[in-house]
Amino acid sequence: MDALSYKTKFVNKATSNKEWLLVDAENEVVGRLASKVAMLLRGKHKTSYTPHSDSGSNVIIINADKVRFTGKKMTDKEYVRYTGYQGGQRFTTPKELMAKKPTEILTHAIHGMLPKNRLGRVLNTNVRIFAGTEHGHDAQQPKKVDLSKIK
Repeated sequence: MDALSYKTKFVNKATSNKEWLLVDAENEVVGRLASKVAMLLRGKHKTSYTPHSDSGSNVIIINADKVRFTGKKMTDKEYVRYTGYQGGQRFTTPKELMAKKPTEILTHAIHGMLPKNRLGRVLNTNVRIFAGTEHGHDAQQPKKVDLSKIK
């Protein structure tokens, strides 16, 4: 009996069971929320996890304007971006960003926790972030997820 008696099954785009999940971000810490959402997007919560394919879930995040930071990060943390022109480096704090684009904080945090390759760019399209409680994805019948039960 030299051969294996089983064959490893990999999930691909056709065989993946993608589901829609709804996450309420109210009073959640940004980094902890982002790491759990990144895990859901990758599909690591499933038994059929395949590292090289998009086998995760589609995630809808509501109440993104009600997330919180620990410590003094709301005023002391800096986000850096570059306009592309000379001297075009711009800095902003989470407090300023929360006033202008509250969804951008979570977008940036989740993006940082996904792979930096083609797969990561595809996984970024599977998350939808909304500032309020309303979202336009009722037709997908998303299942509400309790983040405290995800490790």
